[in-house]
Amino acid sequence: MLLLGIDLGTQSLKALVADADSFAVRGQGSEPLAVRHPFPGAAEQSPRDWLRALRPAVGRALQEAGAQPEEIAAVAVTGQLDGCLAVDPAARPLGDALIWMDRRATAPLAWVDTELVRARTGLVADASHQAAKIRWLLDLGGLPEGTRFHQPVSFLVERLTGAFVQDHALASTSMLYGLAERGWDPTLCERFAIDPRSLPAIAEATDLAGGGVTALGAELSGLRPGTPVAVGTGDDFASAIGAGVTRPGTVLCCVGTAEVVGAVHDQPVLDPGALVETHGFPGGRFFVENPGWLSGGALRWLRDLLGVADWAALDALAEAVPAGADGVTALPTFTGAMTPEWLAEGRGALYGLTPAHGPGHLVRAFQEGAAFAMADVIDRLSELGLATERVRLAGGGARSAVCARIRAAVADRPVEIVDVEHAAAQGAVACAAVAVGAARSLAEAADRLATVRRMVLPEPAEVEAYRAARERARALFEALRPIMRRPWTTG
Repeated sequence: MLLLGIDLGTQSLKALVADADSFAVRGQGSEPLAVRHPFPGAAEQSPRDWLRALRPAVGRALQEAGAQPEEIAAVAVTGQLDGCLAVDPAARPLGDALIWMDRRATAPLAWVDTELVRARTGLVADASHQAAKIRWLLDLGGLPEGTRFHQPVSFLVERLTGAFVQDHALASTSMLYGLAERGWDPTLCERFAIDPRSLPAIAEATDLAGGGVTALGAELSGLRPGTPVAVGTGDDFASAIGAGVTRPGTVLCCVGTAEVVGAVHDQPVLDPGALVETHGFPGGRFFVENPGWLSGGALRWLRDLLGVADWAALDALAEAVPAGADGVTALPTFTGAMTPEWLAEGRGALYGLTPAHGPGHLVRAFQEGAAFAMADVIDRLSELGLATERVRLAGGGARSAVCARIRAAVADRPVEIVDVEHAAAQGAVACAAVAVGAARSLAEAADRLATVRRMVLPEPAEVEAYRAARERARALFEALRPIMRRPWTTG
């Protein structure tokens, strides 16, 4: 029996076929996706590109596994959070999706009580979240009667199954979900003037969506009609599951296009400093996290800018530069600052350059800047009473030895590297497994999925060097804060 996990990421749509007993990966496939930036602060993707990517990615995963569609016992979808897509009553897109890094929808926040948002939802009132984007689209006008609103994951689920549904964790990222009520909050829906009937129904990530793959879903994916589809969840949560982080005690640091840093907790703690947010977590508990900044995406931008051949070559450039990048400091605030505070208008910054510096210093500085942002989040989690004894590194960053060493020294904690290549897709596999009884719980599935293959301990000399370098980064942010507060989005 085989399971299929689908991960709708920012740079690609991935499909992963795994054995239902061992969870061993049998095959994988991916299709690249493009992001359009029509003006500063805007980021869009075509939902038609998502659908076009589905069948070839699934087909390649099946081909590599040597499997037929009939052998797939269940499917689950995960993917990027905080997107917003308007669809008509037949689920046809009414335009492009405003994805997670799009922060143009600042106007609807001007008349929203930020303390009310935090108290009811656990979130920072920010233009990245879906409620602001929905209100912005509604204020533009021109949407037909019966318009509904999706996040990327729920859109794929509806196109596969016909079910308009998403899980509690994904709903809890919207600014419209009440943590206490575990449902759409009437007060916030009223404040944003959003009809809750235009939002998906809410279910558990491991519940089955509709009656499985429809005829349309089969045409889009190449799967057998009737194949069970789990409701699934967002990639922040699926990555934690795929990396084996389902209980308190370990900080997840998942370095992909964006970087997510968070930890599981038993209580819905709220951050009075508004650096981290509290979301529901599949299977119970809560996930306290900063939803992330452009991390791997910034390094990809730098790799392309420098004309570096591949990630290994990029790492080699950084490896040749000492801790602290010889005084070069970078802030990974390309799509707005997320640490040490949220500022939607923030832009990426680089300081300290001299003629003695070269490409390796730039690479090292951006790797260190992302690690300093991670440390800001870990410090706040500790202040809120969460256990942060160790960091578990997942995503593309887990393949980089220099990344792991920098993270260990900056955090001054052991860093665990798990034997999981695509944590989000494997978290989706776990949801599919529970949905059809191949695992009793997500925690059990996560324990079977993730094995720590090595531990990276902090080097004392680098720990000390990074204390000084992190202070420089904080000083740079403080100096730039007045500029970062100036509006720069248009449209």
